Amino acid sequence: MRRFRVQIRDGETAGIAFGDPVKPIEVLFLHATGFNAITYASLLEPLGGQAHCCAIDLRGHGRSKMPAVPKKMRSWNKFRDDVIQVLEQTAPHGAVLGGHSMGATVALLVAGKRPDLVRGLALADPVILSRDVYRWMNLPPFSLFNMRNAMSKQALKRRRSFESPADAAESLRGRGAFKTWRAPFLDDYVIDGVLRQDNGGFALACTPEWEAAVFSAHRYRPWAAVRKLRRKRIPLIVLQADRDSTSQPDTDAKIHHIRPDAAVTRVPGTTHFIPMERPYVVRDALRLLFEATLEGAASVDYVGAVRRTIDDSVGIMD
Repeated sequence: MRRFRVQIRDGETAGIAFGDPVKPIEVLFLHATGFNAITYASLLEPLGGQAHCCAIDLRGHGRSKMPAVPKKMRSWNKFRDDVIQVLEQTAPHGAVLGGHSMGATVALLVAGKRPDLVRGLALADPVILSRDVYRWMNLPPFSLFNMRNAMSKQALKRRRSFESPADAAESLRGRGAFKTWRAPFLDDYVIDGVLRQDNGGFALACTPEWEAAVFSAHRYRPWAAVRKLRRKRIPLIVLQADRDSTSQPDTDAKIHHIRPDAAVTRVPGTTHFIPMERPYVVRDALRLLFEATLEGAASVDYVGAVRRTIDDSVGIMD
């Protein structure tokens, strides 16, 4: 694994990379709210033998160094524009974009604004709400403030300070959002998710206030981005959680109405944390899209089958 930094208009983003550093970035992965690039290192590392595969810390997360002012956060378009600047420098001819949750939605928004920079999309349980939510959030007076929701309220209650990264991992392991995660996702998250402070202590890199603001900032238009993909035949895979999904139940039907060739599938036995629970499913989707770009394909035939182990009786999957 290599670390790298990219200077953009508002500051500097940080990332991790696998594969040939001489090549432009070929696969770029975007993390969920509150997490960071290195959280997904074990998922992405095997792709390094085939492609120059990277992930970056979005604004206000991990080791990125850009202004992250909660009161000014209104839209995930801010993340979209940051990613576009990174791609313009590192993948001027386009890359396969993957993402989880908020990162998946941001990847979709990037494709909607700059399809020339996107060669394929693999979206792991993107946040795609109903059209009515976005319609209201983009109209005054709703667009002038953030609607505090249950996720943002919960974020504000998070413990923010720790004695050490090990203390953070121990306090989080098996609890809340982390209870279904495979090893080593939590330990990797902590590497850049809990950073040393000037006072010698450790604290969350993504502050509870910034996480709450991101959860509440829905002044963007993912459905408009999907409609843009009607004309731009970018291969599209959407992996929805089996339960507790952040996409609407009819998301597959709505996407297929716009893009009948899109591969939209539910991943059996998963929650919203598909990459942490079934990393090979997300990895296979990224690999398939990368191979499709080499062949110039405009769509993919993706089944997303779940491989089961002998211990299927207790629901363990390989």
